Amino acid sequence: MTRYEFHKLFKSPGPVVLPVIHVLDTPRTLENVSVVVGEGAHGCFLINHDFGLDPFMPIIKEVRTAFPSLWMGINFLGVTGREAFPILGDLERDGCLTDAYWADDARINEHAGSQAEADAISASRQASGWSGMYFGGTAFKSQRLVEPGHYEAAARNAISFMDVITTSGIATGEEADLSKIEAFRAGVGDRPVALASGITPDNARAYSDVDCFMVATGINQSGNFYDIDPARLSRLMKVARTIGGGTVS
Repeated sequence: MTRYEFHKLFKSPGPVVLPVIHVLDTPRTLENVSVVVGEGAHGCFLINHDFGLDPFMPIIKEVRTAFPSLWMGINFLGVTGREAFPILGDLERDGCLTDAYWADDARINEHAGSQAEADAISASRQASGWSGMYFGGTAFKSQRLVEPGHYEAAARNAISFMDVITTSGIATGEEADLSKIEAFRAGVGDRPVALASGITPDNARAYSDVDCFMVATGINQSGNFYDIDPARLSRLMKVARTIGGGTVS
């Protein structure tokens, strides 16, 4: 997938804004999704930050039933695509389509010519029959440390294994160094890059070379890990639209 194809898919010339909802229960998740839809965000990701997969699965299904046309991605916390894709394939066959999977760690090795773990994830994806997009965490927060001098190589090695190369700052809520984004852009060329930490309405313009903002802390209510502030999301959407400066048809 190229940057152009990614932006055209979402009809967004500027960064695609995908709020990340930390799920607790169905009613609260539906309230947050309503804010996402109401403020015109392009979709959202749901993540099970506080519990395992078993209680998460019915919530995913209930959100899909309530919002059948919502662009909805999923993150199973700490689960690579190798384990996630078969689950997502089963959900799809049961009539519950998830539009994307985001893995914090896509198992990209910035040094190796051979990418055995990433190859295994790709094989799992193909075998699963799942039809969604893969956002693969590369040099990502809370994972194996990648030295800044190897960011470009890590990004380049990721190209063959995912639809959207996804990175972050050093921790949740922490801005990514602009030099890291520059290195990723040099590594991936005309492929989409998503940033999954540290974006706020105040700093978003500095990340104009990023194709997708995956954001939670920067748009949540103050001191609240779980609930989106509509005003902050609205501000971010306005900034993202001005970054684009045009239309995609």
